Amino acid sequence: MKRVTDYPAWQQLVKHCDATSAMSMRDLFIAEPDRFDSLSVRVDDLLFDYSKNRIDRQGISLLTALARDADVEARRDAMFRGEAINITEQRAALHTALRRPASDMLVVDGRDIVKDIIQVRHQMDSFSTRLFNGDYKGHTGKHVTDVVNIGIGGSDLGPAMVCEALSPYRDTGINVHFVSNIDPADLLRTLANLDAEHTLFIIASKSFTTLETLANAHAARRWFLDNGGTTSGASKHFVAVSGNPAKVAEFGIVPENHFILWDFVGGRYSLWSAIGLPIVIAVGMQRFEALLDGAYRMDQHFLSAPITDNMPMLLALAGIYNRNFLGYRGQVITPYDHNLGRFAEHIQQLDMESNGKSVDVNGRRIDDYDTGPILLGGTGTNAQHSYFQILHQGSDVIPVDFLIAANSHYPDTNRHRELMANCLAQSEALMTGRNVDETRQAMGDHGIELNDDASINHRVFDGNRPSNTLAYRRLDPHTLGMLIALYEHKVFVEGVIWNINSFDQFGVELGKELAGKINTDLDEQKSAGVESTRTKAYDASTRGLIDHLRLLKD
Repeated sequence: MKRVTDYPAWQQLVKHCDATSAMSMRDLFIAEPDRFDSLSVRVDDLLFDYSKNRIDRQGISLLTALARDADVEARRDAMFRGEAINITEQRAALHTALRRPASDMLVVDGRDIVKDIIQVRHQMDSFSTRLFNGDYKGHTGKHVTDVVNIGIGGSDLGPAMVCEALSPYRDTGINVHFVSNIDPADLLRTLANLDAEHTLFIIASKSFTTLETLANAHAARRWFLDNGGTTSGASKHFVAVSGNPAKVAEFGIVPENHFILWDFVGGRYSLWSAIGLPIVIAVGMQRFEALLDGAYRMDQHFLSAPITDNMPMLLALAGIYNRNFLGYRGQVITPYDHNLGRFAEHIQQLDMESNGKSVDVNGRRIDDYDTGPILLGGTGTNAQHSYFQILHQGSDVIPVDFLIAANSHYPDTNRHRELMANCLAQSEALMTGRNVDETRQAMGDHGIELNDDASINHRVFDGNRPSNTLAYRRLDPHTLGMLIALYEHKVFVEGVIWNINSFDQFGVELGKELAGKINTDLDEQKSAGVESTRTKAYDASTRGLIDHLRLLKD
C-alpha cells in the first residue's frame, strides 16, 4: 500500500511549496484582485474565508488532487454508511447518525439505528419536560432546581461548551452545573451552595467504569446521604447516560432513568447523543433539535459539495498545507464571541485526541511526515493581551482560526462593533505585518522619531502569517451545530489524508494504568509493608516523588 508521501499530489506540493516559499500574501492579493471571492465558501449564513493563507490557486488545485489521491470522498461515504472505519476497535463512527431526522433510516448490522436514536431522544424530551413542569420530584417531593452533570472528556467538554455557548437561551428555570475533575475542589465547590433535596445528578460515562467519573459519582452520593438523603431516595436524584446497564443498576439507578449510549458514539463526538441531556435541560428540546439540525445541515453540505466548494474539506486542506508543507507545528482557535469561551477547549480534545497519532492505519510508524498540530485557543479580545504577542512576533508561525458573529445577543452594539473591528484588524495585521519604512512612518505619525535600527526592529511585524475567518449572523443553536460539525469533519479529512485512525485514543490508557499502582503506594495503610517491593518498580524520580508526597501528607 502506498504511503501518503508517495501520492503524486503530495510530491508535487513539496515542489510547489519550495518554488513559492518566498511569496507574500500581500503580493497574492495584488495579483489576484478577486482572491477573497474565489477563496471563500458560504453555507447559509456561515462564511469561511481562507484567502489569508500562504497558498496560490495552483496550490489549492494540488491540495484538491491530494484529497482525491487519499480517497477522502470514499472514506467519507463509508463513515456515513456505518462501515467499521474505526479499524483498531472494529466499530463504526456514527456520530453523524445522531443528528439525522426521524424520517431517515440507516440500517447497520440489520438494525435501523435511527429508530433507536429517536427513541432515546424522545426519552430525553419526556424526562426534561417532567423536570420543567415540576412533575419530576426528589425524594421529599420537592422539584429539581439544579442539575449536576458528572463526566469527563467528551462526557463533559462538549455539553459544557454548548451550555455556555447558548447562555442567552438558558431560560428553562433549571441551573445546570458540570463536574469533571477528580480534584475534590471541583465537586465540593459546585455543591457548596446547592440543596440536596433540589439537586439531580447525571452520571455520564459510556463504560460506567471511568475512574474520575465514578469517584465523583460516589462522592456525590455520600454528599446526598450526608445532607438528609436516604439510600432508597437516591434513585430519585441520580440518572445515568451509559452503555453499561449492569453497572448502572449496580450503582442504584433505576432503568427508566438510564439513557443508552452506543458503542458507535465516540466520547468527543457524543454531545449529540444522550450525553447532551444537560443541554436539553438548560435550553429545552426545541433548541437542542435546532443544534442537531445545524450539524445535519453541515453533514449534508460535506456529503454533497465538490471538494473545491466543500467547507470542511477546504478547512482541512488549509491545515494540511500549513502543517505538512509549511511546517507550522501549532494551530490557534480564537472566537471573538465570549459565549464560545470553551469552544477551543472542546476542539482541542476533538482534534488532538483524534489525530495525535504516530502510527498509521496499517500499524506502521509514521516517520516521514507530521500529523496533528498542537492546538491552543481562547476568546478575543482577551487573547490579544495574552498569547497574541507570540502570534505576531514570535519565532514560530502559528496559524489562527478567527470566529466572529455579525450580531450580539446583547444590546450594546457599539462594543460589539469594536469587537468585530478587533477581530478583522488582527487577521489583517497577521497577514500584512509592518515593514521598516512603514514602522518609521507610523511612529513619526505619533510624534516618535526612530533613527536607529534597533529601536525600529522592536516594532516591526513580519506579517505573512496565515489565518482563516468564520463569520456568521449570530451564535444561535443552528449556527453552533454547523460550527461543531464543521470541525468534526475537518479533523476526519485530515486523519484520512494522514492515513491514521481518528476514532481511537489509546494514548490516554497508560497513564491511567500507572495511576492505579501509584495510588496504592500513596495510601499509607494499603502500602504498609510492601513499599520495598512495589516502589522499587518505579524510576528514581517517581519513587522519590512518592516518598516526598507521603512525607508531606497531613
